[in-house]
Amino acid sequence: MRLLWKLLRCHLSMAQLVGFSLAGLVGMTVVLGALQAYRDIRPIVDRPDSFLRGDYLVLSKRVNALNTLGLGSSDFTPGELDDLRAQPFVREVGVLTSADYRITGSVGMGGINLLTYLFFESVPDRFLDVEAAEWNYEPGSRDIPIIIPRNYVNLYNYGFAPSQGLPQISEGIFRRVSLGIDIAGNGRSEQFRGRIVGLSNRLNTILVPDAFIRWSNERFGTRTGEKHPARVIVETDRPVDAAVSEYLARKGYEAEGDRRDDGKATRFLQLAASGVAGVGLAFSGMSFYILLLSIFLLLQKNSDKLENLLLLGYAPARVARPYRLLTFGLNFGVLAAALLAVWLLRLAYLPSLTALQEGYQPAGMGVTLLCGTGLALLLSLLDGMAIRRKVGALGRGKR
Repeated sequence: MRLLWKLLRCHLSMAQLVGFSLAGLVGMTVVLGALQAYRDIRPIVDRPDSFLRGDYLVLSKRVNALNTLGLGSSDFTPGELDDLRAQPFVREVGVLTSADYRITGSVGMGGINLLTYLFFESVPDRFLDVEAAEWNYEPGSRDIPIIIPRNYVNLYNYGFAPSQGLPQISEGIFRRVSLGIDIAGNGRSEQFRGRIVGLSNRLNTILVPDAFIRWSNERFGTRTGEKHPARVIVETDRPVDAAVSEYLARKGYEAEGDRRDDGKATRFLQLAASGVAGVGLAFSGMSFYILLLSIFLLLQKNSDKLENLLLLGYAPARVARPYRLLTFGLNFGVLAAALLAVWLLRLAYLPSLTALQEGYQPAGMGVTLLCGTGLALLLSLLDGMAIRRKVGALGRGKR
């Protein structure tokens, strides 16, 4: 074995190994960097509401002139709900129940008391992924858990606050704001406290527990008779499918919380990441070729000595072992350097991603490490098979 290593060192070309290392490092870094960047950016491009289970659409009917004149209805009939449930892209359908009374909300900020009319809606609790302790409501309680649209925070921070000389507030502080809620209806008027437990990216409503809506509608509601829902929430496993768009257009439904634009952005991100990874794989292929060519040149230079060793009874696998170990070490050395480069790259771009979304959690590097290890093992395996075949050909040629 010492003789084999000595032969390897005598004719080893450092220029060729440096060329392989540089090409391999560039290729591996580009591939792993594209994968890691895709996984880090995707939560911002395609971020579901954390309190909702799965993908969903909120559907409503288009409002036309007949609705304005009171000659038409934008409510969903039982037949339309049954037809919706029968669609192959629909997992489950729930109705949004609205409050049937007058609501005003107030909050004090910077010495200014803000007062506005509000509206409440609820969805069945099975659609939500909120801890029971946060979303629980006991009939008669003065404390109301609330989920509000995130754009309300943006409207305050970038519209109202600058115009009134008020300080901007972070989402974390906004969640700790307590709202004064006044409810009036059916001859009653009572005060409650609103507690914000979540912010919604796509659900454009002020959401309260279903138990509160049902209790408060009975206590303060003014309408009687059966009420049809004006909006429904649909859980789907294909939010960006073309069949969904065709069905909505045919029925005249509009989708709030529409995932189709998110899907386009996600597909663009996938294409961009795939393109960059393709370039990286091309560099990796080039480095594989450079390394294999270098090893073959070494084998050719030592062909006479290696053929004699084979005639003396050395097994081809033993003769090929130093060359295979060399490729294995080089490939995993390149992997280690590439992982270090990706880690340093993440240190540069993660602060920018964190600034785009409060509470942003980057993806870990575990998948990137596994993919890099798999690529290094594959290249080492291919190198080893080629070297073993070349050494075997030397032995057959001598005989």
